[in-house]
Amino acid sequence: MSRAATATSTRKPAPSRTSLDRRIGANIAPSYPRWSGRTLRILAEPPANPDAPAPQHTTLTLRVSILYSLRSAITRGGDVEAIEVEGLQKQFDPPKGPVAVNDVSFEIHEGEVFSLLGPNGAGKTTTISILSCLLKPDRGEARVGGFSVTRQPEKVKGLIGVVPQDIALYEDMSGRENLLFWGRMYGMRGASLDKRVDEVLELIGLLDRQKDRVGKYSGGMKRRVNIGAALLHNPRFLYLDEPTVGIDPQSRRSILDKVKDLNAAGVTVLYTTHYMEEAQELSDRIGIMDQGNMIAVGTQGELVRLVGERTRIDVALDRDADILAGQWRRLSGVTSVSEPDDGHMSLLTDDANTLMPTLFENARTAGARITEISLAEPNLEMVFLHLTGRALRD
Repeated sequence: MSRAATATSTRKPAPSRTSLDRRIGANIAPSYPRWSGRTLRILAEPPANPDAPAPQHTTLTLRVSILYSLRSAITRGGDVEAIEVEGLQKQFDPPKGPVAVNDVSFEIHEGEVFSLLGPNGAGKTTTISILSCLLKPDRGEARVGGFSVTRQPEKVKGLIGVVPQDIALYEDMSGRENLLFWGRMYGMRGASLDKRVDEVLELIGLLDRQKDRVGKYSGGMKRRVNIGAALLHNPRFLYLDEPTVGIDPQSRRSILDKVKDLNAAGVTVLYTTHYMEEAQELSDRIGIMDQGNMIAVGTQGELVRLVGERTRIDVALDRDADILAGQWRRLSGVTSVSEPDDGHMSLLTDDANTLMPTLFENARTAGARITEISLAEPNLEMVFLHLTGRALRD
């Protein structure tokens, strides 16, 4: 893929140096490219016959064409390694501090949604921070669009849009004013910036609330403005770090739909989450992280096949019974048992029907009672349990 762009320093002085400035203003991007070239308008379904009358735009087509009046063509090639990560290592406060990322390697293909799935503390945010050029790895290398995050950070920053886990907005400014501010940080000016802000407000569904102070927005609305700020400069790669944490189901649904639309428009997406269902819905491929390690990478089907024909049994007890976890791990046909969590445990087994009477008998012997028991087909939760011995929620 070829993109003609030159990074030049275009940053204007920021407003007063608040704590928000110090946290995000100095880190996001001291310079970004200005795209040049012919405008390309991408439609979701181009007509098969160029001479035929123009088809009616579907909602998706309209939103995609509004969003991506790109000044450079996005070429999708599913086997192109758009992002390459090799042996990343990051330790905080060495030599005794925690190792946040431990020898992590993976690649992301052009045009796909790649999710990093794992519990809090797995190393997902640290990995994104390294790929955003906000943290330097202790060892290893990463390339984004062919550029090194350690040796060519300005080139990398021109290709990426970053949606951080924390809300990075000025609450005393309106939604539109926030987007204008971030657009100027990207080097955008004048009528083209105003037009782009209008497009982004349309995309995130906040045209009718654009003049309201962000401090009056709901959590979901703030998240949408956060995403809009990352889209202003038409990034080739979009990183979203836990974008649905702490928001209502309707806002969560809206964000997931927008991620799908962006990917349909040609944007390569790196998405972090600890919600299994989000990774299953969005992802072409998934990397499962735990305690700083990348423990598995593949499509959902490939990952689920690691579990084989096993079934997960979820058990709820009327009391904590840690002794049962040890007993059940020794049972024939049991491959994994999660750590007890307030009377809840999950088991993986090759023979659920034979095992279940034994579970009830063991519980009675231990002075406990099984209050609920259910069976589940293989999914990513089971993969995590199989690989780590813990439930994803632990």
